[in-house]
Amino acid sequence: MRTIALEEHFATSAFLDGPDRRLKERAEQVGGRFAKLVADLLDIGDGRVAAMDAAGVDVQALSLTAPGVEQLEVEEAKTFARETNAALAEAVRRHPTRFFGLAALPIGDPPAALAELERVVGEHGFKGIVINGHHRGRYLDDRFFWPVLARAERLKLPIYLHPTPSPKAVIDAWYGGLQPMVSEMMAGPGWGWHIETALHVLRMILGGVFDAQPELQIVVGHMGETLPAMLQRVDVMAPAMTKLKKPISATLRGNVHYTFSGFNFLPAFLELILQVGVDRIMFSTDHPYQSMAEGRGFLDRLPVSDADRERIAHGNAERLFGI
Repeated sequence: MRTIALEEHFATSAFLDGPDRRLKERAEQVGGRFAKLVADLLDIGDGRVAAMDAAGVDVQALSLTAPGVEQLEVEEAKTFARETNAALAEAVRRHPTRFFGLAALPIGDPPAALAELERVVGEHGFKGIVINGHHRGRYLDDRFFWPVLARAERLKLPIYLHPTPSPKAVIDAWYGGLQPMVSEMMAGPGWGWHIETALHVLRMILGGVFDAQPELQIVVGHMGETLPAMLQRVDVMAPAMTKLKKPISATLRGNVHYTFSGFNFLPAFLELILQVGVDRIMFSTDHPYQSMAEGRGFLDRLPVSDADRERIAHGNAERLFGI
């Protein structure tokens, strides 16, 4: 069974010296898991391919790791987007059957983002876009970003919406006052990242993004970033209130795809498949933050038919990304 993993991360040395220097500093100070994490992020060559072979992962969609370029000043974002996309393009050139690319874009400057998108698609055949959450407190429902969303729709390029920390004022209000490590984890992978991403998706819907770009497709990870549990409840905001063309749940079932990305939890999967159906679910492992082998093992154990497992493992991704 072919497997295509869709939330798989990388970094460059320059990126770890700059926007993600906090991770590098932890690796230097603590070592252990953090040192291995840095090494694995940097490896987008033969070592990663060997690890994929050992875990039973055939293809990875590579995307620049969080925090991405979204929180940078515009000129710095342009530089890092172009440099990291170049490193990604080279990795895909060397291993064209094992990797494909999701573009990082300097969305704080939409004309520059459009130029970079056209360049990496035209020159390197990138198959999608990664956006790490809000841009300095501005979300994708802001019409400032809509030229990028419209171009993604026209080019049939899915957008992987990856978590990022909430704006600082939100972190201070919601997660302040706890022990520092508890606050950090609560605001991040323990809770906040996922709520933040769910909020972003709902803002996009309520802001009219999918009325304006009805064919636009986005992807979220972590078994839906809490959205499946709320999928029916959000329809208390009915079209008569929102002035949207269709209920929110219809957009969540028609314009959003969902991946595992390390949430190898059977109850969460069952909730997701009951809410959105098998054709909206895709495999991912969240490498190197989570285990590829564990993700593949979870896929193999899912209580679904062989045909549905094939859809989740590769068929839905092939259709969505045109691979």
